[in-house]
Amino acid sequence: MILDKFKLDGKVALVTGASKGLGQAMAIGLAEAGADVALVARGSMEESKAKIEALGRKAIIITADLSSQDCIPEIIERTVNELGRLDILVNNAGIIRRAAIAEFTEKDWDDVINVNQKTLFFLSQAASNQMVKQGEGGKIINVASMLSFQGGIRVPSYTASKSAVLGLTRLMANELADKNINVNAIAPGYMATDNTAALQADPDRNRQILERIPAGRWGKVEDLQGACVFLASEAASYLQGYTIAVDGGWLSR
Repeated sequence: MILDKFKLDGKVALVTGASKGLGQAMAIGLAEAGADVALVARGSMEESKAKIEALGRKAIIITADLSSQDCIPEIIERTVNELGRLDILVNNAGIIRRAAIAEFTEKDWDDVINVNQKTLFFLSQAASNQMVKQGEGGKIINVASMLSFQGGIRVPSYTASKSAVLGLTRLMANELADKNINVNAIAPGYMATDNTAALQADPDRNRQILERIPAGRWGKVEDLQGACVFLASEAASYLQGYTIAVDGGWLSR
């Protein structure tokens, strides 16, 4: 039956930025589909863990600062040691810095690139090596952005990093497909999260954004769960290197 291909029973997922917002929602969605989940973030993940365990699934907390790659070996090791394997990686963690080009600092550039681009790549490298070692393939899901397709304003390092996510998704798919590892991405549209709180609170920007979204509303974090489960499942076994926009139609306008 086709619905069986969406089940993730017996799978182990690792989700970064899993303390709240998009990461928490995707982690819960994967657990609802049957996966056990390793939660990775700097902040408290007790709420995410409790919600997953309430579903009858296992969840472990790995506190890590993804601005450095030094934590990557421990993340993989703990996931495998405590949950038995690693089948799905969701690279959701990301940060943003806002300033005009003339005022943008090197630190704001490096901080964003390190988390959104560099750690994403090297965590994917480590995860894919583990998947190859297991011999059963796997799924890597990167979180891109509308600014993977557009330029934006006042967010140069974020735009650069998210453009890189789209390109790296294609590159990793090209190299890992023959190892039965699918690499794809989700590009969220304007979602109601802490990252967009300032935009939501600005009457003019909020109105401008909503006027362009055919769906007529900000996205909810739960709107990403279906795409995430699909990309993590057998149902997406022939999808490679693609970035799915979950944006209420923003890019169609």
